Amino acid sequence: MSKYETLSEQLTEQIIQNLQQGITALPTEAQIADQYRVSRQTVRAALSLLREKGLIESRQGSGSYATGLLPDVSQNLIPILIASSQEYIYPHLLTDIRSSLAEKGYQLQVCPTDNDTSKERRILLSLLEAPPRGLIVEGSKSALPTPNADLYEKLKAKGVRLLFLHNKYEALAEEVCIKDDNYYGGYLLANHLAELGHTAIAGLFKIDDRQGPERYLGAASCLRDLGLELTDSHVGWFQSSDINALEKKQDTRFLAAFIREQLSGCSAVICYNDEIAYWLIKELSYAHLQVPRDVSVVCFDNSYLSELSKIRITTMTHKPHEMGFCVADTMVRLLQGISTVSQEIPWELVRKDSDGPARP
Repeated sequence: MSKYETLSEQLTEQIIQNLQQGITALPTEAQIADQYRVSRQTVRAALSLLREKGLIESRQGSGSYATGLLPDVSQNLIPILIASSQEYIYPHLLTDIRSSLAEKGYQLQVCPTDNDTSKERRILLSLLEAPPRGLIVEGSKSALPTPNADLYEKLKAKGVRLLFLHNKYEALAEEVCIKDDNYYGGYLLANHLAELGHTAIAGLFKIDDRQGPERYLGAASCLRDLGLELTDSHVGWFQSSDINALEKKQDTRFLAAFIREQLSGCSAVICYNDEIAYWLIKELSYAHLQVPRDVSVVCFDNSYLSELSKIRITTMTHKPHEMGFCVADTMVRLLQGISTVSQEIPWELVRKDSDGPARP
């Protein structure tokens, strides 16, 4: 083995040790030459080999830095615990995360949890047997206390970098999270309806994931600030089991109950997401209520369901690819040992056909 190949292996070991301590910068060429007692030419050849392997990158005027990748390809696999790999918003989101990580040399391993804490636990136990360097997590029933905090702490103790997506558990509140700005999104939707003249506004939110209470709070706070009220009698709550029954059996009983019990007397409704709004509009037609003539409907996510509905649904959206690319970039920064913070992705209103002025 040549001198520069030997040096590249020694530098690789140093890079691995430094990454565990959050150090990404390599010593200068002169410092490396002095430390290992080799020529500058040997150092340059060794660094060139490390660049070819994708382990370091050069920054003009700044030196060489570790990319966060390791020589063993299996160690560059990033699992993601997510509610579903198929339904609703997930395929596009996963494509964005996967492609962005791939550009940096990482691979994504999708582990669907079905938003089930027991299935989440089984996945975490299997990961503990061969801990990955990083783990992206969409918490299961995140509005509730998690019984799995112990396993996350064990993974952290083994050096696993955690990044939460969409939500995080109260027991792990210090962890970095990339999420929607749900409070402000709810605020914007309520304000939009108020500007259209609606004063009696209902809400339909998911109770066992943190996004639901956050969106509710934003809407309720806006109406409070406007001197209006989102009363408890006009707020409906559903949970993951209701969504499962809706998707698997088209069981819409909770929507029919909402129309019957909470929507009466309201001219508009804020829905948790496009899926709920899509099915609610169908259920409203069975109740002989027209959208938007009788009821304006608005929601979150701007998915294909907001276009597939017979009435195109006014909804909230993010800039294309913003969430997925932000998740991937943050994960890489964590793997590189670079300090990073939680981020909330802002919502923007997309006006379509499901909302209109309140009727006199």
